[in-house]
Amino acid sequence: MPHSLADLVDPPTTVLLTQEVQRGVVGRDSALPELARAARESGALANIGRLVAAARPAGVQVLHAIAVRRADGRGANRNARLFRFAERSPVQQLVGSEAVRTAEEIPEDARDLVSTRLHGLSPIAGTDVDALLRNLGCRTLVVTGVSANIAIPNAVFDAVNLGYQVVVVRDAVAGVPPGYADQVIEHSLSLVATVATTEELLACWR
Repeated sequence: MPHSLADLVDPPTTVLLTQEVQRGVVGRDSALPELARAARESGALANIGRLVAAARPAGVQVLHAIAVRRADGRGANRNARLFRFAERSPVQQLVGSEAVRTAEEIPEDARDLVSTRLHGLSPIAGTDVDALLRNLGCRTLVVTGVSANIAIPNAVFDAVNLGYQVVVVRDAVAGVPPGYADQVIEHSLSLVATVATTEELLACWR
């Protein structure tokens, strides 16, 4: 077991995951304006941008997990209210569209990896993320993004179940209503993951 945060997030064995930090989710023309507002007003989106900018030169691999839909809806879940909302939303996360590009605060970089999924609630279960992490020699997954309501807990639990160390960046995760992310982190995620702040991570990667 690593003895310090710096050991835990050692760049060669660490991957920074951004979960649904895409324009159609956290951008100014979001399908989920309340969530987008929470990501911006809490500072989470700005902090994700700072973490990504620091990770790249430090040698930490950045991996963007993006949720997408086909125009015909094939392969998408319909077994929950959230999926049915996505199907009817005026802002569609269509493959190749502006909505599924990373947020403006996170300029695209050829060094980053992108994993897209057509189904489900987790960026890990049923996707290529686990294989990518193993091929990268990842030991620790640093989790950021949205939402603390659903996808972030899914990502954390899936990663822990697969044997990864997980770090949740407290001020780089958002959910609704405001303050909800703190409750989820405090009472659930802190039991299975290391909780850190953006500044603590940046200090390790400088």
